[in-house]
Amino acid sequence: MTKNKNKHLDSQSIETQAIHAGRINDEQFGSLATPLYQTSTFIFDNAQQGADRFAGESDGYIYTRLGNPTIRQLEMRVAAMEGMEDAAATATGMAAVSAALLTNLQVVII
Repeated sequence: MTKNKNKHLDSQSIETQAIHAGRINDEQFGSLATPLYQTSTFIFDNAQQGADRFAGESDGYIYTRLGNPTIRQLEMRVAAMEGMEDAAATATGMAAVSAALLTNLQVVII
């Protein structure tokens, strides 16, 4: 990961970053607090948009296990508090350990 490119976040206290960093605006309802998105799937405008999202050709949420706005805001806030550009949240500690190990392991072919 690379250092945070947002210099204004570096000057804020960690408490301020925990509350305000990575805020995703709720354009539909104007909620100040982050809503908890408890849906498993998301709506597509049409079949082509769904196909593009599943193929990774278009940005957007498709399935909560792959990410949702609540998780994304958590990741952005943790990254800001750590002074990094981005972060990844996992569902369990073992998933975090596995991700860290698999990221750094090298395949040796004998």
